[in-house]
Amino acid sequence: MPSFPEPLALPTDVHASRIQYYKQVSLAVKKGISFRIFVILFELTGVVLINSSTLFLDALSSLLDVLSSLFLIFCMRLAQRPPDFDHPFGHGRYEPMGGLLLGILLIVFGSVMLFQQILGFFYFEGVGSIHPWAWLFPAVSMVVLEVAYKRLIQAAKEAHSPALAADAYHYRIDSLTSLIATMTLVIAAFWPEWSLLTDKMGAIFIALFMIGMGFIASKDNFNQLMDKVPADNLFNRVKQAAKGTPGVEETEKIRIQRYGPDAHVDIDIEVMPELTVDKAHKISQQVRLEIQKAWPAVRDVTVHIEPYYANDH
Repeated sequence: MPSFPEPLALPTDVHASRIQYYKQVSLAVKKGISFRIFVILFELTGVVLINSSTLFLDALSSLLDVLSSLFLIFCMRLAQRPPDFDHPFGHGRYEPMGGLLLGILLIVFGSVMLFQQILGFFYFEGVGSIHPWAWLFPAVSMVVLEVAYKRLIQAAKEAHSPALAADAYHYRIDSLTSLIATMTLVIAAFWPEWSLLTDKMGAIFIALFMIGMGFIASKDNFNQLMDKVPADNLFNRVKQAAKGTPGVEETEKIRIQRYGPDAHVDIDIEVMPELTVDKAHKISQQVRLEIQKAWPAVRDVTVHIEPYYANDH
């Protein structure tokens, strides 16, 4: 009696691509942190020289995002842990969970800053003025942060990481808040008699913007935790890999779960009805292998075998 067929081993390049994913994402986050540290030091220098509420809030936002990025690296490291007895699907959800917490943190921080700025109106005296060249500090910061955002969002797209994308949005937020700060301080330079009021209004706009972007940054990670259907291109990749396997006549239902750097696929394949169970099983194992080769993020594939009939479609 023949023995049960051994499972097909994944090629080494599949495991290598998973390791490369973590290195790629971690390197992008670390580079972003170095950009932010430069921006924070530069803007805090401006705060000391100019004493601007808008500039201070902009620098504080960047400081918060440095802490957020460090937390994201920690979550990604946890997400790389392999499946175990208690977590048969792996630990990938640590990554979107971390991204969601970062989005919520942005909302909370923006709300606190908004409350403080509105409360400050009750004690606002409206005297004094802002230095006419104060806008140079947020303008330089805006350019640096936008460059960092472009690099990070590209890395997020290549790695299909919503958590990294959420971190990239923080850079875009900081870039846009620096734009708001620049516009605010330019207006203050043209109308010095209204400069303090303009400065405080700019801080309020930045806080509101942070709250709004916090909701946007949380959306993708929340959807992934709730198993929302992923993008169509992922379904197409899985279907093409399955249909390219010898012996597969057609595919039917495909279900995909994304959780951070990992994914799980359920797929129904159709084979000729006269095939033996042994042959159909070997085809299903090959389908699993082909899907994981086409999409290395897939941790496991559940294949359901159905008979193929030409007039059944």
